[in-house]
Amino acid sequence: MDAMDKIREAEKLLTALTRAEKAEVLQWIARDLGDAFPSIDSSPDVCGGEPRIVRTRIPVWVLVRARQLGTSESELLRAYPTLRAEDLANAWAYHRSHKEEIEKQIRENEAA
Repeated sequence: MDAMDKIREAEKLLTALTRAEKAEVLQWIARDLGDAFPSIDSSPDVCGGEPRIVRTRIPVWVLVRARQLGTSESELLRAYPTLRAEDLANAWAYHRSHKEEIEKQIRENEAA
């Protein structure tokens, strides 16, 4: 069974659950993921080690700054065709959890 088949199967199972049961599953998933951001990666040899969207060289701070300047998500998705909506959702979540780090990167890159 490939990943998409597993996701479809999980979706079928989830639709049969009550809201309380879904909340319990969600809590389990949150505990399992911990501080994970599935589409965010950081490695010293790519983008200077700054957190970025996997499969790309797009740093999270670039997306956050564009959003702060009024760029919509649809505009970002058009400007960066390799991005997916879930990448943006993960970037925003990463920013919420690592606000000081991302804001510092914005300041440093704008000063350069």
